[in-house]
Formats: sequence, C-alpha cells, structure tokens
Amino acid sequence: MFRPLEIFIGLRYTRAKRRNHFISFISLVSMLGIALGVTALITVISVMNGFELELRQRILGMVAHASVSGVGEGLPDWQGAVRAANDVEHVIGAAPYIEREGMLQGTRVSGAIVRGVLPDVEPGVSDIASNIVEGSWSDLKPGEYGIVLGRELSLWAGARLGESVLVYAPQSRATPAGVVPQMRRFKVVGIFEAGMQEYDRSMAFVHMEDAARLYRMGDNVTGVRLKLDDMFQSRSVARQLADIMGGFYRVSDWTQEHSNFFRAIATEKVVMFLIMSIIVGVATFNLVSSLVMLVTDKQSDIAILRTLGMRPRTVMGIFMVQGVLIGTIGIVIGTVCGILLAENVTNVMQGLERVFGFQLMPAEIYYISDLPSDVRLYDLVRIVSLSFVLSVLATIYPAWRAARTHPVEALRYE
Repeated sequence: MFRPLEIFIGLRYTRAKRRNHFISFISLVSMLGIALGVTALITVISVMNGFELELRQRILGMVAHASVSGVGEGLPDWQGAVRAANDVEHVIGAAPYIEREGMLQGTRVSGAIVRGVLPDVEPGVSDIASNIVEGSWSDLKPGEYGIVLGRELSLWAGARLGESVLVYAPQSRATPAGVVPQMRRFKVVGIFEAGMQEYDRSMAFVHMEDAARLYRMGDNVTGVRLKLDDMFQSRSVARQLADIMGGFYRVSDWTQEHSNFFRAIATEKVVMFLIMSIIVGVATFNLVSSLVMLVTDKQSDIAILRTLGMRPRTVMGIFMVQGVLIGTIGIVIGTVCGILLAENVTNVMQGLERVFGFQLMPAEIYYISDLPSDVRLYDLVRIVSLSFVLSVLATIYPAWRAARTHPVEALRYE
C-alpha cells in the first residue's frame, strides 16, 4: 500500500467523486480565491517595485550616487580629487561641479539652481546629456555662455531655445555707477526633460568655466560628484575619498538627499503588502469552510477508519493533506498568473484603455504614463511562503475536528 497512509487517503479524497457537489464547488472556490489573491499580490507588489525602480533611475539620473564638497571656500584642487576618486574601488565616474542659486530673467523671472559642469565629463556621472529634448548638450562651450534649462523652468522663465536669459548671482560688485548685482547674459542652447518636477522646474546647466566667472569662484569648485558600480556603497566610498584627500569635507550621498522619499515608498510597499496579504488570508481561510463540510460529509468513513485502529493523528493528517493540496494548487496557479500579468501589465492597461476609451495615466499629466513592473524573486518567495503557511494553518481546525470524531456517535444512525 502507498505510504504514508495519510497522503494516500488524502489524495484519494481529493480526486474521488463526492455525493455532495456543493462541497466540491466550495473547494473550487477556495482554490480560485487563493489563486486570485496570490495573483493580485504579485501584480501589485511588482508594479510598486517598478515605480520605485523608475523613480530611482530618474532621480539618480540627475543626482550623483555620492559627492564630496569643500567647506567654506570650496574645493580648490579638484583635479587631484578626481584622480583620487578614480583610484577608489567601485567608482566608475567622477566629475567636478559648481552649484549655486541664481535668478533667471527671460520674459518672466524665475529662481533656479545653476550647476556648472564640464560637458565632456558630466555624462559619466549623470544622464543629463541623454535627456536633452531640444538643442544640443555639446553646445555648452567655455566662454560662449550657453545654458541648458529644464523644460518647465524654460516655460516659467519664458525662455525658448535660441533666446537669451539674464542670470543673476546672489552677489554684487562695485562700479562707478554704484553697487550693481552680479549678472551675465546666457543663450539657451538646450532644453532637457528628466521626467521629475524637482529637476525640470529648477535646474539649469552651464559650462563650469562660465559658472566660475559668474560666481567669482576662481579655480575653486563646489565639489566632486561620483558614480558607482554599486550605488549602495555610496556612503562608504564618499567617506573613503574624503579620508584620502585629507582636511574637512562634506560627504553626502543619494540616500541622504532623498531618504524621506524612498522611505515613504518603502512604507507604502509594506502597507500594501499587509493589505493584500489580508485579502490572501481571507481567500485562504475559505479552506476552513470547505474542509469542515468535507469532514461532516465523511463522518462515517472516519468512524470506520477509527474502528479499524487508525490513530487520531493519522486522521488529522488526511484532511491536512487535502487542504494543503487545494492551497498548493491555488498558489501555483496564482503564481503563474501573477508573473504573467505583472510582466504584461502595461499591455493589459493599454488594452483596457482602447476598449473603454479612457486614459488611466495621461502623459500630459503624469511623468510616468505607463505601469512599470519589476518582478523580484525575493518577493515571489515571500508571497508563496506566506500563502503556503496560511493554507497549512487553515487546515488545522477541520483536521482537529475530524480527529475528534467518535466512532459510536458517527455510526449511530448508519
């Protein structure tokens, strides 16, 4: 005979034709409920992972993984800092920069963050060159006073490609006519769109030599920005570089600059996981009702098995096997469907938009107009493990009730 006995009888009960088709229907509903819950949980978590990855790429496309900046007067020996950074492990790009606040005046006036960069080196630490939608990044040349604006900043300042803007520095200079603000006329040679309001509305790029003249920086720079092969090493790498350079420096990395933002996303993911897990739990505990009905239907069979000497623990194992089997099938179906749906959620959304004639996330309103998805093995393992544990827990009470069946009471009216 097939051993162990619990699995043999449990599998036989699962595939045997029951007299009560309603119990079969309840079991099927429980299985489909588990599958639907697992599918929804995988899809929702994968879409949230996709949004997090998309936002992280857009943010880190404009922000360096880490930066080392001078204190007070700035960073005078930036060439040595760049050479030192390129010798540090994990660093794949290093670029100097000057960053100051300024005011732009086109047909309107708008505040901005002016960043002076070296156009040939900057693409090694950011994606700004690939985000140019009008003009050319290579038109930033020293002494020609070109400027690249974010799309929204250009709209607020009223400065289109090819037009001129006045850039005012928060400094003044003495002239025979009196004290006048430090300013310079720049020509708009490019417009970029990073897809983040924070940068498209406030950032302006100029050549580093032009920024040094405007802000009277001389040979100093604000600091050195770094790009790493592992962005999670940003803090240690920046501190290591500061130690190599000696002196006092300000070390910052992307986790500090955007910690609240990514912490909020992580919190949302945890809350959403808990909410969806409750839904999976409700679907899983439908097994309780189906197994209780099955135990009631199989009272006489249980009594006969007990009369033949079967121990209560074996009876309990029979119904646990059946419940776990129903849960496992539902989990497998839900996992497969969840992965397929998560991988094709953008196509599904576009199909629904065509059928119902609406746009879920219009591109003119949202920076991210599709549903990005990122299926991660770690999340799949968590979801499958949780669903399986809940399925096992749902079988305990019905199986315990079956094990407590008294043969005399069950066979009294047989």
